[in-house]
Amino acid sequence: MKKQKINLYLASPRGFCAGVDRAVKIVEESIKKFGAPVYVRHEIVHNKDVVNSLARIGAVFVDEVKEAPIDRPIIFSAHGVAKSVVNEAKERKMISIDATCPLVTKVHNETIRHYNIGRHVLLIGHKNHVEVIGTMGQVPEDSITLIETEEDAHKVKVSNPDNLAFATQTTLSLDDTSKILNILKKRFPNIKGPSSEDICYATTNRQSAVKSMSKICDYILVIGAENSSNSVRLVEVALSQGVKKAILIPNEEKLDIFLNNFNPKTSPNIGLTAGASAPETLVQVLITKLKKDFDVNLIDHEVTKEDVKFNLPKMLR
Repeated sequence: MKKQKINLYLASPRGFCAGVDRAVKIVEESIKKFGAPVYVRHEIVHNKDVVNSLARIGAVFVDEVKEAPIDRPIIFSAHGVAKSVVNEAKERKMISIDATCPLVTKVHNETIRHYNIGRHVLLIGHKNHVEVIGTMGQVPEDSITLIETEEDAHKVKVSNPDNLAFATQTTLSLDDTSKILNILKKRFPNIKGPSSEDICYATTNRQSAVKSMSKICDYILVIGAENSSNSVRLVEVALSQGVKKAILIPNEEKLDIFLNNFNPKTSPNIGLTAGASAPETLVQVLITKLKKDFDVNLIDHEVTKEDVKFNLPKMLR
């Protein structure tokens, strides 16, 4: 029986960004240097496949610093941590290794700088996301306010509108953030912002690729975890561009459910991408499974090249 033909547009860039790549290498190199186990506070990145593969070689994931023994290294995740977490590890005299993405560290440093010169900071981001908790934990609680929505931007009250700054979570939707910023800038014309965009290059590039694919694809498939902010945003971006269906695929099980219900007869053009913390292995598994059932015409859909690399911490070089 002749297989149904589908066009599979493969987004480029996709998958691991430089910050995630660095964080994973930090755990691997720490295990080589200090031996297993090493402890990691929270998931190093938001992807179960990555976390499980590191656990197999000796990483132990804990919710809090106090759950790790004092004689073993503790690694802080790529999302960054509050100052209180760093101080707790210091007080316990632990070896601590910071795997915070340098682009998140940039947001931390800007937030601290604004606070030091007396500005109140409005942080655009999602409540309870680990990156937001880390950024808000850089300065005293009463000196930073979270803005999640356009409504928040309209309603927020500040004591000194002329002494105000903003920062953003690095994994937000560019379009949604732009709308919120426009409201804040209209309300507070003197608000100060970062010298360059807080939303990271990888988030920007992956969203651009999805927007571009959405013009030619009926379905957009996003490999990424359900708690991965940048992966969830990719689905939202695709839907905002009018595709028939955009689906988040966190694991092989969800992938099989999708394939069992997939009928491409009326929708032969499919776009495939992966969030910044999703490994390429899952992308390749999906392609292999599609090839079993369909005649797959694989089309590389490149919107830009990425060549960003971040150094490991000095103690691991």
